[in-house]
Amino acid sequence: MANDQIRVRYAPSPTGHLHIGNARTAIFNYLFARHYKGKFIIRIEDTDTKRNVQDGEVSQLNNLKWLGLDWDEGPDVGGDYGPYRQSERKDTYDPLIQQLLDEGKAYYSYKTEEELEAEREEQRARGVMPHYEYEYAGMTVEERQAAMDAAEAKGLKPVIRFKVPKHKTYEWDDIVKGHVSFDSDTIGGDFVIVKRDGMPTYNFAVVADDHNMQISHIFRGDDHVANTPKQLMIYEAFGWEPPKFGHMSLIISADTGKKLSKRDETVLQFIEQYRNLGYLPDAMFNFIVLLGWSPVGEDEIYSEKQFIKMYDEKRLSKSPATFDNKKLEWINNRYVKDGDEDVIVDLALQQLIKAGNLPENPDAKTIEWARKLIDVYRRQMSYMAQINEMAAVFFTEPEQVAGDALAELQNDTAPVVLQTFAQKIQELPIFDKVAILRTIKEVQKETGIKGRKLWMPIRIAVTHEMEGPELPESIELIGRETALQHVHQTLEQIQAN
Repeated sequence: MANDQIRVRYAPSPTGHLHIGNARTAIFNYLFARHYKGKFIIRIEDTDTKRNVQDGEVSQLNNLKWLGLDWDEGPDVGGDYGPYRQSERKDTYDPLIQQLLDEGKAYYSYKTEEELEAEREEQRARGVMPHYEYEYAGMTVEERQAAMDAAEAKGLKPVIRFKVPKHKTYEWDDIVKGHVSFDSDTIGGDFVIVKRDGMPTYNFAVVADDHNMQISHIFRGDDHVANTPKQLMIYEAFGWEPPKFGHMSLIISADTGKKLSKRDETVLQFIEQYRNLGYLPDAMFNFIVLLGWSPVGEDEIYSEKQFIKMYDEKRLSKSPATFDNKKLEWINNRYVKDGDEDVIVDLALQQLIKAGNLPENPDAKTIEWARKLIDVYRRQMSYMAQINEMAAVFFTEPEQVAGDALAELQNDTAPVVLQTFAQKIQELPIFDKVAILRTIKEVQKETGIKGRKLWMPIRIAVTHEMEGPELPESIELIGRETALQHVHQTLEQIQAN
């Protein structure tokens, strides 16, 4: 493959946050470009002004950068084929539109939305697939002009429609799906290429931009397959060579087996949501690459550089990709365990502060305490926000011991263990995990009580939990005063029973 010809693009609309599916599209284009040492371009498709949201472009670009992507050309870095926002490229579209009008390949259409909807309803009633019916059928040139003049006199604003060739097959060899073909009579009739506000539609603008930017390959979601024949018609109308297309499989939910829908609120689907929960960008990148692409071998943990080196577009799957949140948590947990300690601590600190468990500007002593706390739970965390729930005992006063935990203390040895333990930690000159572990062993030696009957009463009394991280570390972090308070409260409770 000629490296100097590889030019791919990711073209988001600034209509909201970066979706998992769109992030996958960006990443697969990025890996393809970097593997073949080609160019990766960002182009903002913002002609649908009604759907654009404030800061939508900034959000998209920031989240792409957070995932570790960079680009050779784009709205923020420039390039030789700009502008890189469709809203700024109207001057390039207008002469092309006029060319199609002059050549009779496009025309002004004055059917109103009400007329179009009535037409569709009538077609559905007849059991016919809804489609646009040519409004000037059977008219002479003069009659057609008179109809247009009458519409203009009523103040109607036209759209411009592309004249779809009749009874013609449009086909391509899809990089992912294999050979695909469409009959031109099945796409719904002449389609709009310029809206009433004068802005081009997606199917026209994307072709003009991809041609003018010399895009060589297009990787996008399977939901764009139906757009491809329309776009091939426009390439054909101008005599342009189309790029190679690859349509990636759908992403489905592991729980429902259905296509991942932005309306399904049971699954977090936006990169921003995972960032806010304290997921690691490298882990998200790793997980997303495996949605519809598979490496050779059984390993699933790779760095971005490794993915770039081994990327092969032939390994893009035709089958739907399953979005499995449990797998994402597993991958992220691997990155948490193996990640840079300072990065992990910083992210977990942010979560503790956000939850109100630490002050916004913690002092050095508090940060050092939090560092120890985070280290205790690090290997268990799948993402950083979990620290608040896992370590809740350190921030909230526990309720009275109850259930199985209380039953564990209903014996003659538990009070003996707790009384001896409380007395000894009261006298410790240094209250740290080493001294606490030594103290527990002294309690064992002095009372003759060992194993579960030794450790479990201390854990339950101090933490009010039956399981958790290493007990000496937990007691050190809770602190001498609070640990003693909890032990005395538990003794009072079991003695009262």
